[in-house]
Amino acid sequence: MPSADFDVVAIGNAIVDIIARCDESFLSRNGIEKGHMHLVDADRISALYSDVGQAIEISGGSAANSMVGLSSFGGKAAFIGKVADDEFGNIFGHDVRAAKVQFDSKPVSGGAPTSRSLIAVTPDGERTMNTFLGISTDLDDGEIDPTLIEKAEITYLEGYLFDQPEAKAAFRQAVSIAKAKGRRVALTLSDSFCVDRHRDEFRTLIKDGIDILFANDSEITALYQTDSFDDAAKQAGQEVDIAALTRSAEGSIIYSNHSATKIAAAPVSDLVDTTGAGDLYAAGVLYGIAKGLDPAKSGALGSLAAAEIISHIGARPEASLAELAKKTGVLG
Repeated sequence: MPSADFDVVAIGNAIVDIIARCDESFLSRNGIEKGHMHLVDADRISALYSDVGQAIEISGGSAANSMVGLSSFGGKAAFIGKVADDEFGNIFGHDVRAAKVQFDSKPVSGGAPTSRSLIAVTPDGERTMNTFLGISTDLDDGEIDPTLIEKAEITYLEGYLFDQPEAKAAFRQAVSIAKAKGRRVALTLSDSFCVDRHRDEFRTLIKDGIDILFANDSEITALYQTDSFDDAAKQAGQEVDIAALTRSAEGSIIYSNHSATKIAAAPVSDLVDTTGAGDLYAAGVLYGIAKGLDPAKSGALGSLAAAEIISHIGARPEASLAELAKKTGVLG
């Protein structure tokens, strides 16, 4: 297998996050279920934006956040996603490139606007996402750069993008290209509601081409339709080479070669905002896997990155994760 120019290339939604602190009453009066991602239309997100009060705008998107995190560790990352030629599209492109993530997708004029997500952060740090998908889900197989996939050690697929037939075709094309070059493919399930919408297709995709699977406890139990995390985790460990499964404050478990490694959650002095915790956990684990580290070390990097991200507002690291990993002794 030829050497890789990139550690990871990710395919996902290119979204600008609108992050606002709010109390529980904002959720209740707007009929929003706490702790999940809700798909909304343009009118709905505008109404929520008007009601939520002061907010900050930061480029986001689950897989894009992971690539920024991987770059912060010192890894070589690229991202494929679709933006419009508008203000939010310009914000997204600027931010992701400033984080040293390669992003060559061209802005599109005359279609839907750039995607955005209003993230309501309650006092307990829990985040509830209300996402207007806009143009990002219009990504199709014609926009996948085969050369970029061929040059990446790992191709990382974001489950949130799986709602449109065109995006599914793009995923399958990327898997085919990666496999033809002997590269590995990773998938994040993204959200339990996302799993409920696409369970059978996810199961088929996992069996046919996924080497590395990311999920939290609610997502993995939804995938295998069981109330037992342990049962679901074991099933995942039998279907993929590596299953990295998070359990919030309980840390995570990484199944590799049918052996489970428990990873402790890294300490957090002040939990501010859980937005992006899973994204940055994936960044650390993907970096570790790409660099040939063992599950324990890769998982520790994931925990470290997740702890950094939940200590402040926003889903992009404020500290160098490479320096933090050295300072804490996770990396020598």
